[in-house]
Amino acid sequence: MGEARTPARMFLWSMAAVYLFAFASIYIQIPGLYGDEGVVPVRLSMPRVQSPLLEQLQAAPSLLWLGPTLGLGPQQCLEIICLLGVLLSLGAVLIGALRDSVVYLCLWALYLSLYTVGGDFLHSEWDSLLLEAGFLAVLVAPLGLLRRSSSAAHHDSVTFWLTRWLLFRLVFSTGVSKLASGDPSWWDLTALSRHFETQASPTPLAWYAHQLPDWLSRLGAVCIMAEEIAVPLLMFFAPIRGLRISAFYIQVSHQLCLMLLGGSSLLHLLTIALSFSLLDDEQFNIHKKKTKTKTWGQFLGSFLILLVKLAVYALIVVGAIILFKLEINWEKKTVTSKTDFSHKAFDNFLSQIQTPTIWVGVLSLTWEVVAAVLKCVCARGILNKLLALIQWAIFTAAAVGVFTLSLVPYTAMAGLSGKILPGVRKAFSTVENYQLVGAYGIQHRMVPPAGRPEIIIEGSTDKKSWTELSFMYKPDSLTKIPPVVGPHQPRLDWLLWEAARGEHDQNPWFTGLVNSLLEGKADVVNLLQVDEAQYPFSQTPPTFIRARVYHYHFTQTAEDGTHPQAWWKRQYVREFFPVVQLGDQTLEGLLKEAGLKEKFPVQPISDSPVTQALSVLRGQVRGICGPLVLLTLFATVATILLLKSLFSRTHTSKGPKPRPSSSEHKSKKPKEAPEASEKNRPAPSRGGKKDHSEERKLDSSDRSPRKRK
Repeated sequence: MGEARTPARMFLWSMAAVYLFAFASIYIQIPGLYGDEGVVPVRLSMPRVQSPLLEQLQAAPSLLWLGPTLGLGPQQCLEIICLLGVLLSLGAVLIGALRDSVVYLCLWALYLSLYTVGGDFLHSEWDSLLLEAGFLAVLVAPLGLLRRSSSAAHHDSVTFWLTRWLLFRLVFSTGVSKLASGDPSWWDLTALSRHFETQASPTPLAWYAHQLPDWLSRLGAVCIMAEEIAVPLLMFFAPIRGLRISAFYIQVSHQLCLMLLGGSSLLHLLTIALSFSLLDDEQFNIHKKKTKTKTWGQFLGSFLILLVKLAVYALIVVGAIILFKLEINWEKKTVTSKTDFSHKAFDNFLSQIQTPTIWVGVLSLTWEVVAAVLKCVCARGILNKLLALIQWAIFTAAAVGVFTLSLVPYTAMAGLSGKILPGVRKAFSTVENYQLVGAYGIQHRMVPPAGRPEIIIEGSTDKKSWTELSFMYKPDSLTKIPPVVGPHQPRLDWLLWEAARGEHDQNPWFTGLVNSLLEGKADVVNLLQVDEAQYPFSQTPPTFIRARVYHYHFTQTAEDGTHPQAWWKRQYVREFFPVVQLGDQTLEGLLKEAGLKEKFPVQPISDSPVTQALSVLRGQVRGICGPLVLLTLFATVATILLLKSLFSRTHTSKGPKPRPSSSEHKSKKPKEAPEASEKNRPAPSRGGKKDHSEERKLDSSDRSPRKRK
């Protein structure tokens, strides 16, 4: 693979943008989730007995433990962590010099601090992926102290290769888990039509996609499995550049479609950021030099590469036709599909293919390591060679270590983790709390066959008439248009979506939510609705609360093509949470079991300048929904980058004219000299000899050193 400095810079810029959205989204929700009046106050996780800081960091790595030393409360520490993350990531997005390894190390440490104390609200797959990709950004980003010489960049291809290995593990494991989990909706190819309505945050486009004919949805499911299983296996590590470029466009197109239809935007943005590892500098070389006429050998080589590319494309298409029995029905103008392999056959394939993929990764990494050391040896000067080799050894050891640790979660998917050396498994368990490598696709979320389960919370003042509490980012009202949340991550709404598949005792945080709503805590109510007019109990909190589970389905268009008035239809399933009120023994017992019962009073916070600044800043964003805040942030960043680009172009066009070369200056000087001499020359006399002698004197005086000075 050729040089990949431009793709590496694009990866680092993308990571800074993802960090910016992630920190800003969490900051908006801190008071309602983790504040002193939140669902799960973070102060309850603080140790009651002070222990050495090093021991606390080893047990649970988080900068939150520095709060008591600095005289700050837990909520204030979380807000400062998020604000520091926003400032650092914003600087990295706007200023190239800040895309430094030290900056990305700080961003990774800040997000790890949130992840450690975040509990269920921050323990999602995209949070783990952000931490792992963020750690790789630390290795890929330049380190200012070591980048003063050009020889320090020879090892970049080794560290940047890790992002391609992570992309392979993410995409391949996600695709394989669909079938390895035994999900019947993927085996009968009906998952895509159900996915449109059961994903995290379906958009209005998902409703229209749900109206597609059944045969087209089945064909789409086949394409997704081919894109997530066959493409990574055959293209990600292919020695032919064209295959990797095609894989990049396939991945980006797939992720953009998922973002438009809903899902987890940060997960898709991270996948796109990792996909840049499939590109090289030649892809961004706009001013390409015109190549000379190819020789017969070059023409034959290009022809063979084209044949290999066509063979790979044909293998994927023919394999999909055979494995899923794709047949064209010319009368109905449809394509029929059916899975034509068994569970046992797929399990055998998975157990046999995983070991070769590991060896392909080993060979690919070895190639990058050897190529990097050859560049170091070719560096000019003994000192530069020595410095380059030292850095190559350090970063190669780090890359090999990360690759080795990643084999533990990767092999767990096929049950082959027992073949990993015990020392590697022990090292993985030692660094597991730091989220250096993660497992993807192991806990596959089954597509609900009966519809989208949703928890509907109802409040009442007399226990007779019940009123539903509507949320901003989850389905409840049948006529409410599906929201577009963008890069915002509504943690409470998504956790309610996951909790609807189980029982309330499996989700102890739900008891804290009910208790907060009964007490009418404003920070928690803002997670539901920032507009008080949309919250039915804005004046007086409800006396009683209960929760029920409904199954939601997208509505269908009529036969004549008219659109229904409602977006959803639903049916009652079961009770999720019993009727409770404040002081109820049932509620008190559940709070105690969940560890949410207050044991110590809230400690007063000192009125310091930092506290006042945090309060002022919090007041500016209070009452504004998360997507609007992130959209404003995105528009601001885009405007600054646009103005910066226009200013740089204007400055370049109006820059100083290039100085003439020495040859041009010498050629112009003899022409200007006669003109100047003619002006200063005295009137010609009648005597020709005298004139010639005076000219010689003038010429000699012009060439004298004093005259030149």
